[in-house]
Amino acid sequence: MCGILGTFNTGFSKEELDQALGLMDHRGPDFKDSKLVNGNYLGHLRLSIIDLNERSNQPFTSGPFHMIYNGEVYNYKELIKDHRLDVKTDSDTEVILEMYIKYGEKCLQYFNGMFAFVIYNEITRDIFAARDRLGIKPLYFREGKESIEFSSEIKPLVQLKASAVDEFAMRQYRKLRMTVKGHTIYADIKFFPAAHYFKNGKIVRYWDLDVSSKEAPKDEDLKALINDAILLRKRADVPVGSYLSGGLDSTILSYVVKPTHTWTVGFEELNEFEWSSLANKNLDSILHQIPVDKKEFLETGKWMLAERQEPLSVPNEILIYLMTKVVKKENTVVLSGEGADELFWGYDRIFKWARQSESLSLKGFDEKYCYGSNIDNEVLDFALENIPGETALEKIAYYFQIVHLQGLLRRVDNSTMLCSVEARVPFVDHRLVEMMAGTPFEWRMGQSFKEPLKRLYRDLIPNEIIDRKKIGFPVPLENIFKEELKEDVSAMDAWLLFNLQPFQNKGAGIII
Repeated sequence: MCGILGTFNTGFSKEELDQALGLMDHRGPDFKDSKLVNGNYLGHLRLSIIDLNERSNQPFTSGPFHMIYNGEVYNYKELIKDHRLDVKTDSDTEVILEMYIKYGEKCLQYFNGMFAFVIYNEITRDIFAARDRLGIKPLYFREGKESIEFSSEIKPLVQLKASAVDEFAMRQYRKLRMTVKGHTIYADIKFFPAAHYFKNGKIVRYWDLDVSSKEAPKDEDLKALINDAILLRKRADVPVGSYLSGGLDSTILSYVVKPTHTWTVGFEELNEFEWSSLANKNLDSILHQIPVDKKEFLETGKWMLAERQEPLSVPNEILIYLMTKVVKKENTVVLSGEGADELFWGYDRIFKWARQSESLSLKGFDEKYCYGSNIDNEVLDFALENIPGETALEKIAYYFQIVHLQGLLRRVDNSTMLCSVEARVPFVDHRLVEMMAGTPFEWRMGQSFKEPLKRLYRDLIPNEIIDRKKIGFPVPLENIFKEELKEDVSAMDAWLLFNLQPFQNKGAGIII
């Protein structure tokens, strides 16, 4: 929905802060504003999606409370009714602020959506910041002795103050294709943790996932909740489209929503265009198939690294960006299937291994999950330390839902918001995540991966897609990086080095 920049006790001038905010103009091209309150800066960039009226512009103020907010709380209409809120707009923005005024930090338990926001009380001088349960919307922060800064992207923070590269974070990236547990590529800039809030100098967890064993839900209850999660994310005052690769997840989303426009992308020599055409045969949407070539991929990747000022997570992040540039011509909101593999254990190889393992070994985890050829057990120890769960299967289930998913969510948010498009992820509805957590292995996987999802939607989507063998989002890395390949450098190694190269041997400051 938007981009936010909030700084407290930093000493930066408003001119410097407005300039830093402007580095994220793509996140909110429809309106930009900022204000100083008690010398503290609240800046906002708006991508108008719900209540297009200027009355919902931000920073949003109610009495002594001032808020900047990025995201969507989809159940805002129900919150107005259930909590008898007196609101003057038709936006979820006002609802969030009024719920906070009424309930304080307890308001978070009522929200269903994706959000990162900062609220400042100019009388008490309290700073309250929060991020959604599963970390769908990004939020970076940097703390000093007396100061704190929040931003939707890393680039404004690096612009304001030179930041040294974190060597341990670079090792995390080489091993996991992302940084974990709050690390970013910069030593003094952190990811604000999902499912936490900040108040009075303390960061507090307000939600966690229980992966202990429980019975599977009834089919009718699961299907009703999936459909509700999908249709709830259709709420918008702008056109909503859907990605449609021809895989199970995106096909279900598209068939439930029935959008006017659907979208897929691929290389001319490697794509899913045949499958997306099959999926669209009974859907009858306007299907857009966007081809990409090697040169465009590499040039775009270099540009995205410079624009983002941090490594990309997975190669198809570039493809999503190139597709979404075209999506913007018709849709400001697009539905995406992230989260379904974590819910229904689409990564069948690693979940079968975990079920058969007595304990979660570093060697096994490395072989089944990790990327690239380098060995780094210290990184693996760090990533898996204190992961909840009694068994290897419970630990892997938690890791994928809470840690691994973060990389996918960063990918889709970064690549779509660069195009001023909001991606929504119905399978990352916290109600679904809670319903599925701890359900039996035999029920989730059955005779094949995603067995419940296939069973529930076999009457809706083509059988060929239901029974299709799972493949990833195809990117021909061997061809793209064939000149870099050596005996000790795989295609994935080459991709990781492509992303890290601009950061190598850089002491501090804005790079690239």
